[in-house]
Amino acid sequence: MATLASPPETSEWTEGMRYVARQPILDLRGRVHAYELLFRAGPETAFRGDGEKATCTMLDNAVMFGLDTLSGGLPAFINCTAETLTEALVDVLPTTAVLEILETVEPTPNLIATCRNLKAQGYRLALDDFVWEPKFEPLVELADYIKVDFVLTGPEQRRKLFQRLRNRSIAMLAEKVETQEEYRQAREEGFTLFQGYYFCRPALVTNRKIPANRLLHFEILQLLQSGDIDLQKAALLMKRTASLTYRLLRLVNSSAYAIRKQINSIPEALLVVGEDAFRRIVTLAIASDLNGEQPLEILRMAFLRARFCELASQRCGLNPGEQYLLGMFSMLPAMMMLPIEDLTPALPLRQEIQAALKGEPNAERLLLEWLEHHEQGDWAACDALVESNGLTEEEMIGFYRSALPWASAALGSTV
Repeated sequence: MATLASPPETSEWTEGMRYVARQPILDLRGRVHAYELLFRAGPETAFRGDGEKATCTMLDNAVMFGLDTLSGGLPAFINCTAETLTEALVDVLPTTAVLEILETVEPTPNLIATCRNLKAQGYRLALDDFVWEPKFEPLVELADYIKVDFVLTGPEQRRKLFQRLRNRSIAMLAEKVETQEEYRQAREEGFTLFQGYYFCRPALVTNRKIPANRLLHFEILQLLQSGDIDLQKAALLMKRTASLTYRLLRLVNSSAYAIRKQINSIPEALLVVGEDAFRRIVTLAIASDLNGEQPLEILRMAFLRARFCELASQRCGLNPGEQYLLGMFSMLPAMMMLPIEDLTPALPLRQEIQAALKGEPNAERLLLEWLEHHEQGDWAACDALVESNGLTEEEMIGFYRSALPWASAALGSTV
């Protein structure tokens, strides 16, 4: 029987580790091109500007955590100071790392020579928060990516930058793109990579009815949450949507659940994995169906949130099944382009969980709130929640670390 993995214990790899989060960088087709790794420098409540300490901590964490675990095998953008580059500290990183040169770095002859050497070793370079100055020309010649802050620069400033860089094979990345309007503008200006949570904030359609086929998904969820599962009714409902049945069987046979025999039917899946695991598997399959044509990163975030909330719930005295659903359904508005207020009446959730989904502060929302702050790199807010609820930073990192590969495996089995 497939069972929920035990929460990770604080162990050697967490000693001295600080928060490490990631933000996706998407391409024109909405696919994840890379992740930027966000980090904190040390135990202080807020980052105090010690870039050298912060980057060294990031390098230590990348080694301890495993860069592939953090980035899912995709390129990982990592902030670098002049010292971490010139003193060869970045040599501990694989060449899948993209070395992000901070805007405060002075392009000295030594730094430029170091960057040439790093390029020869196979590393890619990115210039962060880039604003044109003649002194940066040698670094521009070496750069693979140029990142432009979409908040701090205006359209005319960006137009002149594109004009200066025309005919150069540099990927232009717009960062801090938070709305669909900013995303459309960045595309029109010529950017091909985008960083920010615009993809989680589609234009919501109010006063629109939930489509009938989506209501069927909610009916299945209602059935799954109502005590013992009525196997016959569940099978009949699921057979009404072929894509859902396909996703379910693909997932139950995946490495995420490590079942040794091939499962070929819905009743067999329930009998083999048990009711609790069956509920989780069906919810994953339904979420994948609901995501439709939206970027896969939305679904990845839903799976990661669900697993994290489920694992950490056992430490906080919360219901694992409810926390799993809360994490998953927190991404429903982005999946279905409907306000959460329009969706919650159809969801089989207690009033407190519905309130948590709507963003109302309550005990049920503790873990989801921590994870939302973590995704944004708001370490002070993470600290406040940890300290006021008797948790530890190491515990939360452990739950997050366990959720990452699980979410990736689940995603690969449902799409």
